[in-house]
Amino acid sequence: MGVRRYWGTQRIARMCQVTPATVANWIDQGHLKGHRTPTGRRRVETDELIGFLRAHHIDVPADLTSDGRDVVVVVEDDPQYLRTLLKHLQRSDLDAEVVAATNGMNGLLEIGRRLPSVVVMDYGLPDLNADALIERLKEPDGGFDAEVIVISGGLPEGAEERLRRVGAPTVLDKSVGFDAVIAAVRLALGREQPAR
Repeated sequence: MGVRRYWGTQRIARMCQVTPATVANWIDQGHLKGHRTPTGRRRVETDELIGFLRAHHIDVPADLTSDGRDVVVVVEDDPQYLRTLLKHLQRSDLDAEVVAATNGMNGLLEIGRRLPSVVVMDYGLPDLNADALIERLKEPDGGFDAEVIVISGGLPEGAEERLRRVGAPTVLDKSVGFDAVIAAVRLALGREQPAR
């Protein structure tokens, strides 16, 4: 997971909607594996906390799985376009973790696992087109609330309207270039354009 992170009782209490004293009791009784610092504070490693939350059917906040950074999942089946877009995203000022998937099913798995802030997806995936994928993500009680950006080399008639209706407010033609995709991701993350 990169840098090992520890979480205190206050933060865990907010995640679980209990009191810090309850979290302290969980740690002391061995229900939640943690340790005490030399100053007596209780700390829990990220991986232990994620396991505990999942075992108790508590939603895992995105900042537990991404070191606090926003996560952007890119679902694209064209290897060259995907490679180039990933490079642009990683070199941008967004400071987001970027995760790739090459088809709709892998995209669904990564989205469920990483709980991204933004999903950038190609319209014409080999197994699911974007509107079908979005409909699956937006099913009631699915807990999906990421912004969706659809990119395409060309859409069939009526597709753009259908995409907006199912929950993709931003639809871009790939011909607009990578900077336009980065700008759309920045907007979806609620980030201001940096001053030049």
